[in-house]
Amino acid sequence: MKKNIEISPDLSFRWLDYEAVGKRLHGTRFIAFKVPLKQSLNRQLPCAEVFGHWELLDTLSKENQELGLIIDLTFTTRYYKLQDVPESLLFVKIFTAGHEVPSDNKILSFKRAVRGFLRENADNDKLIGVHCTHGLNRTGYLICRYLIDVDGMDPKEAVELFNSSRGHAIERQNYLEDLQCGPKRSNEGIEESEQEPKRGCAAHRPCSTSPYSDSREERRPHLSDSWYHRSLPSQGLNPRYHHHQPHDHLLPDPPLLPPPPFRPLTGAPLHPHRWTPPHPDGRWRRPPRSEESRSRYPPPEPEWSPAPCLQEDRRRGPLPPPLPRYSPHWTSESNGYDGSGGEWAGPKMTHGYRHRVDGYDPY
Repeated sequence: MKKNIEISPDLSFRWLDYEAVGKRLHGTRFIAFKVPLKQSLNRQLPCAEVFGHWELLDTLSKENQELGLIIDLTFTTRYYKLQDVPESLLFVKIFTAGHEVPSDNKILSFKRAVRGFLRENADNDKLIGVHCTHGLNRTGYLICRYLIDVDGMDPKEAVELFNSSRGHAIERQNYLEDLQCGPKRSNEGIEESEQEPKRGCAAHRPCSTSPYSDSREERRPHLSDSWYHRSLPSQGLNPRYHHHQPHDHLLPDPPLLPPPPFRPLTGAPLHPHRWTPPHPDGRWRRPPRSEESRSRYPPPEPEWSPAPCLQEDRRRGPLPPPLPRYSPHWTSESNGYDGSGGEWAGPKMTHGYRHRVDGYDPY
């Protein structure tokens, strides 16, 4: 018996008890399988139990079979949507309640979907895939109903053909009684088109469902997985969680490294808005030089000689002589000093327009 894994409110561990894909019903285009799951649900399963649309295509390709149409009989859309269906497939959704015999309208909708696909694909051998939750009771009833009502097959033969091809027998007794003892349903209006099949929207295979991954090994945890975040408090890696929530034991705890040890800062306490100088012990110091290295590598001579009398730029030649200090003897009479050694009385002010120049008086 498989592990008790609760994937959704109505998809428990019983989904794991059934084979994913059955065999093609001999002499027909039908093949039954359990509901493929979208990527977010497949992440909750061990890699060996993952089953989606791409795994379905891989299984059929090994049998040299090609799938053309999927008829979904589940009464919900939580398992996958049209965006999860590969674009190579056509898709028809018929909401069918479980545990009760489908109504005549549901039976007619199923017959129309099958009849329309067979009419459009008469020149090929593409299969019609039918599934409910487990791909057994509702799926088996409607496939057998089509074989009985449309193809004229014996009810007992139709049920035995389905059970042997699916690998599991139909479990609902009310379904079996209606197939074997109930009246045939009318085929009136079977050639009419009720709903056009829709083309899948998934152009590429999800990375986590690559066919080259080893199914014996558990997949690497995804950062968005709920069990991954719930497992962090048990290892002391996320201080934001103050209580431990037991995970569902779907996958082992990820091999995460422990956090580095806490090392407090030395010296003055750290202020968020103040610059703190580095500790003097952390500064780099040049190691002392040995006597051998000093003799082998003497210190370079400076570009400028420290002595004032030897100030010489070795790159440009000798420097110009320094300027002499100020002396009052260099001044002339124009600055008010007569050279007698007395104090300087300031510059002599002359009025150029009031004295005669070269014998010319402007006034």
